[in-house]
Amino acid sequence: MHRRAVAIWLLVCCAMVFGMIVVGGTTRLTHSGLSITEWQPIVGTLPPLSVQDWTGAFEKYQQTPEFRQVNHAMSLDEFKGIFWWEYAHRLLGRTIGMVFLLPLLWFIWRKSVDRALAWKLGGIFILGGLQGAMGWYMVKSGLVDDPRVSQFRLTAHLSLAIAIYIAQFWTALSLLHPQRDGSGPTAGLRKFAWVILGVIGYMIVTGGFVAGIRAGFAYNTFPLMNGSIVPPEIFMLEPWWKNFFYNMATVQFDHRLGAWTLAVLIPWFWLRSRTATQASALSPRARLASNLLLAMLVTQISLGIATLLLQVPVALGAAHQAGAVLLLSFALMTAHALRR
Repeated sequence: MHRRAVAIWLLVCCAMVFGMIVVGGTTRLTHSGLSITEWQPIVGTLPPLSVQDWTGAFEKYQQTPEFRQVNHAMSLDEFKGIFWWEYAHRLLGRTIGMVFLLPLLWFIWRKSVDRALAWKLGGIFILGGLQGAMGWYMVKSGLVDDPRVSQFRLTAHLSLAIAIYIAQFWTALSLLHPQRDGSGPTAGLRKFAWVILGVIGYMIVTGGFVAGIRAGFAYNTFPLMNGSIVPPEIFMLEPWWKNFFYNMATVQFDHRLGAWTLAVLIPWFWLRSRTATQASALSPRARLASNLLLAMLVTQISLGIATLLLQVPVALGAAHQAGAVLLLSFALMTAHALRR
């Protein structure tokens, strides 16, 4: 009973982190992330409540490079539109912290979790605090000279959110399914599932760099990149390593390469899991997870192609980011069902 209660709480936190990632993506796509120029974890919980408060917040934004170089004609009403997205993102982060901390203290007080699990959950909470600091560290990079945040800090911010999600989700699965529910020769599939998880992680990291340098607004053709399989500009920067972080052609090519790799690996994994030997060893949970993984791959690739061809509309861009987390979730479910 205690295990199930803790698992359900963790899954609720996962859903909130999922929402946080989607809202964060929308904040980026609507260019709202630099609208709040201060980090006030406590005082900043309240939004501007008066005309004077709104005027003060707008005046602070007017001192930023983004306003001076990009949004110099923005009105106060337009500022409110981007302010609310960033405010919702930060408020959701604070809410997640409270929803995680208070039940955690309750479970510890009631001795519903053992010492090892308590330490693990405490570590996840610390990661959440570091994520808030990383978010502000990212925003600061866009408040100095360049009206864009650093692609390195943005990718680190996204990656840390994904790490928190993975830790919560895997712990919840382990509480709900403490024993391995398959039998037989699944070691090969288990390793294969971890390879797929690694490629999905690569996809998410390269997606962070695509978003960071806005590479999705270039090479808006598919399957070729402006008529080429490998764009000729892929190594135009010197030294060569800069291309992987600053060159739109290289960054988008890397992201596409991950998508093509998954387009081969996941159907291959699914077919292998359906062979006579493997099928008899798979549990119903593993079979369901692999089916969902394959279906989500098709959905995610379709979203990615549509987002690219339509030059990153906000709704599709946010849906593509949500799809990445769902694809990761089904891969985690598959790997967990095949664990030792």
